[in-house]
Amino acid sequence: MTTVQTCNTQEEWDDEILARGGHPLQLWGWGEVKAVHNWFVERIFIYEDDKKIGAAQLLIRKLPFPFTALVYVPRGPVAEVGEREAVLDAISAHAKRKYHAVAVTIEPDWTTIPAVGGWHKSDNTILIPRTLILDTTQSEDELLSKMAKKTRQYIRKSASEEVEIRQVRTQAELTECLNIYKQTAARAGFGLHEDEYYRDIFSKMGSHSLVNAAFYHGKPVAFLWLVISERTAFELYGGMNDEGQRLRANYTLKWSTIKMIKKWEIDRYDFNGLLNDGVSTFKQGFADHEDMLVGTYDHPLSPLYVVWTKGLPLAKKILQKIKNR
Repeated sequence: MTTVQTCNTQEEWDDEILARGGHPLQLWGWGEVKAVHNWFVERIFIYEDDKKIGAAQLLIRKLPFPFTALVYVPRGPVAEVGEREAVLDAISAHAKRKYHAVAVTIEPDWTTIPAVGGWHKSDNTILIPRTLILDTTQSEDELLSKMAKKTRQYIRKSASEEVEIRQVRTQAELTECLNIYKQTAARAGFGLHEDEYYRDIFSKMGSHSLVNAAFYHGKPVAFLWLVISERTAFELYGGMNDEGQRLRANYTLKWSTIKMIKKWEIDRYDFNGLLNDGVSTFKQGFADHEDMLVGTYDHPLSPLYVVWTKGLPLAKKILQKIKNR
């Protein structure tokens, strides 16, 4: 018999996610960030009889009548291969029973997914499944050997400049990094949250938030922001100003951060998505492969699901807000 139990204790939740090798977007702090930005959060353990077989941090967005709610599980649920079918069934049943949701959407940190009735692949992708995940158990020489020649050259060149790589620890330094991010967004033409959203990540993710920056003459010229769990480091944001571009500071910054993750014995470094753009070309220079996760899967829970996904302006607006994370 499969049952669901809500977890209301941060220590218990994070201990379980970390012990199971779960993704940092399934940690308590990420849910706390979302909870102060228009989401309701529930963390559930799934049991089969008395055995705990999985966990999922549910992000619930209330919707106007008649849609009620949307349930979203970013880079979850967390479950072993043989237990995933039962976990998925339990999540969809819980979302329907408790929230009367129009659908539950998952984007697990998996490369395969069981054929479970009711679930189907969705085109409404939030987290890009095509990505690059470095195996940081490799030696530094092995990692360097798999980089593009130009990437290795730029790492050496940027490291030879008067550039210091260190962790951002103060709100003042974070403000400088956010100013760099605004410049980056203006150049690239993408939208941003209000500053308070990023400050909430910085504070609520605690030791699971890592912001590294390249400093030149005492000022940050590039930054890289990750969230980390026991097994996975996941890039969230990054950018550089004009001086950072001139120095190619993003190369030594990225490599220094990868080496830090390796030193901390975190096994995976996820570059968080590849598109056909200049940023992705930069990322691809750090490895000789790509990775493909399973992508986005929906379980429709209402006859209104088709209306919700096939052209409703409200759905497009909400999904775009989710994509901005």
